Amino acid sequence: QVRLVESGGGLVQPGGSLRLSCAASGVIFSIGIMGWYRQAPGKQRELVSFISSGGRANYADSVQGRFTISRDNAKNTVYLQMNSLKAEDTAVYYCNVVRAETGSEYWGQGTQVTVSS
Repeated sequence: QVRLVESGGGLVQPGGSLRLSCAASGVIFSIGIMGWYRQAPGKQRELVSFISSGGRANYADSVQGRFTISRDNAKNTVYLQMNSLKAEDTAVYYCNVVRAETGSEYWGQGTQVTVSS
């Protein structure tokens, strides 16, 4: 059974940094895209960033230049380095993994990020 475990969330002041991690266990298939989504209170879940198996990264306009996504294929782990955090980055962040062969998606349980002074 595939399990995604996120870590690294927390409370940070505006302008601060956090690094999220998501480790996938129980994986017996090739992982394609790995990514991060977020959902703020009262809003729909939105894509933050994703990275291909080859390392090509894409970002939402709102985080471009501030966030950096990376992955360690040997560890089935994806990271999100978040710098220059703003209050509007406050949300629950979810890890997403896509199976390469079938496109099946797997989700983590979410980790809270709160940016506040």
